[in-house]
Amino acid sequence: MNLTKNGNGNDGPGGVQAYRDRLSLDPLRNAWSTAPGPVRWAVYLLLVVGGLLLPSQSIGEFMAPSGSDWPSMLSNQIAIYVLLALGLNVVVGMAGLLDLGYVAFYAVGGYTMAIFATKYGWSFWESLFLAIAFAGLSGLILGAPTLRLRGDYLAIVTLGFGEIVKRTANNSSYVNGPRGVQGIPHPPTLSEFEIFGVQPLKYGLLDSRPYYYLLLLFIIIAIVFVKRLERSRVGRAWASIREDEDAAELMGVPTFKFKLAAFAIGAAIGGSGGVVFASQQTSINPQNFEFLVSALILAGVVLGGSGNIPGVMLGAAVLAWLPERFRFLSDYRMLIFGAALVLMMIFRPEGLWPSRQRKAELAEGTGGMGSMGAEVAGPGQAAGPAAEEGK
Repeated sequence: MNLTKNGNGNDGPGGVQAYRDRLSLDPLRNAWSTAPGPVRWAVYLLLVVGGLLLPSQSIGEFMAPSGSDWPSMLSNQIAIYVLLALGLNVVVGMAGLLDLGYVAFYAVGGYTMAIFATKYGWSFWESLFLAIAFAGLSGLILGAPTLRLRGDYLAIVTLGFGEIVKRTANNSSYVNGPRGVQGIPHPPTLSEFEIFGVQPLKYGLLDSRPYYYLLLLFIIIAIVFVKRLERSRVGRAWASIREDEDAAELMGVPTFKFKLAAFAIGAAIGGSGGVVFASQQTSINPQNFEFLVSALILAGVVLGGSGNIPGVMLGAAVLAWLPERFRFLSDYRMLIFGAALVLMMIFRPEGLWPSRQRKAELAEGTGGMGSMGAEVAGPGQAAGPAAEEGK
């Protein structure tokens, strides 16, 4: 493979840039941007139908390794990761704030559900709304004293917050410390109607598909909500903060307020995922909320295409699915998985399905992550500070 550059400093015909160009999704984007409204709604409907059919056995025969339960894999891992990635994408992809402790909000949602359902007898739906509110409040509590920090300083603080939540749960007798909380009730059965052999509103231990459909509902709500925000004044403010926070502040954007909103909204989405996880597992403990979860969700956001909702969903789904699909490789599966991530970042540093704005930011050397990404060189360019010195 020829990875040399031509005389203009760009990748040659056989270089990395040529491979990136071949994998470009611009023709598809152009077609979508000119598609009429009825066509778009038809595509949305087909995607929803495809999501509803995803737990089917015919799909599971290929997607899941032999002996594994495909619906359980969907509800326990893939759908949860997609929902969490949508929440983290608000913070990282849209506002450009690097959060390494996102698992804390996931834990707040799960423990709120566990405490109020087991100790106070609250129903699932009452606990759900309270958990979302508590998770959003925890985002405000974390953000209020720390969001004046930037870049790696903010990343360190969020990492510490994630560890504080885990250690607090581990050392608190109120939630049984390392033993966790048991006996968390399932969501109440809303109806026992059956369609194609599935009772989608009957929750229990034997069938994971109702939990997947519940997560799918949360994912759809999150997509609609976040997409509306992205096209609003709030989304434009987040984009300006991500690209250049100082310039945004000089132009009159109240950056602190919008960064706080990003943390609260992302935390609330993560908290909803924790509620479903706790109710499905019927027990949780601090070991369910390790730093590795935050790292994997962040990797899914970057791998899929930070800032682009379809890309983030794809990245999170792939990241959750691949290690399970190749579980038969035993310890070698993680080695292969890591190598695949490295190759992905070489040939597609902008992600599997990046937004055009993200690609432009990466090409300019900003990395699309505010001041943190400014240290990351774009394809064929020097890093931000070095480029400035060379001028």
